[in-house]
Amino acid sequence: MTVTMRTTTKLPWIFTLLLAVVVVGVMVGVLLARPLAKPLPAPTTPARKVLYWTDPMHPAYKSAKPGIAPDCGMKLVPVYEDTHTPAAVPGHASVTLTSDRRQLIGVQTGMTELRTLSRSVRTVGRVTVDETRLSRITTKFDGTIERLYVNVTGQQIRRGQPLFTVYSPDLLATQQEYLLAMRAAAQSPSLLAAARQRLLLWDVSAADIRALERTGTARKSVTVYSPASGFVLNKLAVEGARVMAGEPLFEVANLDRVWIQADVYESDLPFLRLGAPATATLSYLPGRTWKGRVTFIAPTVDPMTRTIKVRTEFDNSDGALKPDMFGDVVLEQPAREAVVVPESAVLQTGTRAVVFVVKGDGTFEPREVSVGMKSDQVYEVRSGLAAGEEVVTQANFLIDSESRLKAALAEMNGPGEHHHGQ
Repeated sequence: MTVTMRTTTKLPWIFTLLLAVVVVGVMVGVLLARPLAKPLPAPTTPARKVLYWTDPMHPAYKSAKPGIAPDCGMKLVPVYEDTHTPAAVPGHASVTLTSDRRQLIGVQTGMTELRTLSRSVRTVGRVTVDETRLSRITTKFDGTIERLYVNVTGQQIRRGQPLFTVYSPDLLATQQEYLLAMRAAAQSPSLLAAARQRLLLWDVSAADIRALERTGTARKSVTVYSPASGFVLNKLAVEGARVMAGEPLFEVANLDRVWIQADVYESDLPFLRLGAPATATLSYLPGRTWKGRVTFIAPTVDPMTRTIKVRTEFDNSDGALKPDMFGDVVLEQPAREAVVVPESAVLQTGTRAVVFVVKGDGTFEPREVSVGMKSDQVYEVRSGLAAGEEVVTQANFLIDSESRLKAALAEMNGPGEHHHGQ
């Protein structure tokens, strides 16, 4: 009786457990029957291919696996395929240095920048006459000087001022021909025009021709007038002397504007431009400065002094600048914007100029540049660098040596060869 009651009591719990198992199985089946959404793939970074491991202190040492350098005990650093690119400068390779090593060898850097460049060339010049304002006075006919009005060298004269009177048989005969042509003008007007033109070609003034027409008498002597204003630099005319056609009698120079001929060395020639501003000073007039411009640069070099003549032009209205004076001349190069790099950053190899540009991860990239003028401890950069780039200014000789060594080893061994695999 007792056994029967215990068996009857356990049966409900067994049915309950079986029912729970069935329900759980049905729910799992429903969930498995539904399509599962695919999870989004996690972003992956492509693995960088390691070419070899190298000793940062001795780039010649290469290993096929990471480890410790046997000679100095430093940890080997990997050289990746994406960083092993051909050098932009033949015979050089990029160099990677740790921060400790950069500090050990004293690496310092500077920045390229955009700057306004100008340069002055200082030299000595000599005041000369402006040749375009120089006049030589002659006659176009033979004759004899009867009277001389300007008879001293250095005398200041003005345009139209009488210089001398001259007697010429040819000129007297031409005046008489003109008077005859006037009387026959009605019959032969061309003869009159030809005679008048001949007088004009012999520099007989229009006023003298009108006086000849008014008086009807040929003049024995004719006055010669100055064609320009200035100072008499040379006088060959002598009263009573015979003159020949084309023979120089006076040399007159207008000194309101003068030239200063300066001597410039070959090394300064690239900094000179036509039209560039120039200034001049004289030792005997301290504090005064004349302003002019460059008007001519000689096409040849003086073989004795190895200098080039540069002509500058100055206003001289007050006559303070006198021919054959010596003065100090400053030739200015026009200011212009240009990218500049510190002078110490440029390594001149003889065939090219190289700088080391600072890249990320302690990498120094050799780059060939073209430099121009040098001013205030900087070089003008014509090509190869842009403003705002960081370059090595100290210890670049050491980096250059390592760059050359690394490039030479890479050329001998090839980028894919591994050494010292143990």
